[in-house]
Amino acid sequence: MLPQAYALPAAVLLVLSGALSCFAGYRLFRLVLGLYGFILGAILGSSEMGTSNGVGMGFGALVGGLVGALALVFGYFVGVALVGGGLGAIITQIVWTQAAAAGEPPALLVIAMAIVGTLAAMLVQRYVVVVSTAFGGSWTVIVGTLAAMGNRAAERAASNGVWILYPLAPAPGERWVPVAWVVLGLIGTAVQLGLTGGKK
Repeated sequence: MLPQAYALPAAVLLVLSGALSCFAGYRLFRLVLGLYGFILGAILGSSEMGTSNGVGMGFGALVGGLVGALALVFGYFVGVALVGGGLGAIITQIVWTQAAAAGEPPALLVIAMAIVGTLAAMLVQRYVVVVSTAFGGSWTVIVGTLAAMGNRAAERAASNGVWILYPLAPAPGERWVPVAWVVLGLIGTAVQLGLTGGKK
């Protein structure tokens, strides 16, 4: 929760970080993860303090932001590797039990397929990261823009801790919002795949 005086700066931060994520999310993925981790951590950290305690809210936002940034930056890649390895092991188990009448697959085969699964997940991750950062960034841009323009629900999202994490919530009466979100997300995906999403 941030004081109302910070509504406009928070909205500007949302627009800028959302644009960065939408159009260069893959190339600057660690930075984007750090920004979103910081924002999420700051929300959680500052919400633990009373609204009358400005210094405590600021300290909680700073500490929570740093913890959130570190957690997302370092935790994501470990998670991708674990998911890929787990899928490789599970697929090996399923195929083995279907092909062989009985018994467990050899441990070396499971380990080898876990490594293959990890590598495959890291390869496909590029497209997952591009699409998720483009659409996540486009949504962040829309929420920030609505907040900067004075939309009350979006202002609360940007300043009072009622963060909007899914489409349609900040302006349910405005039908253009989901269309703008999809269009901007598709443009961001195309830009990343064509220009900014190439290998570093």
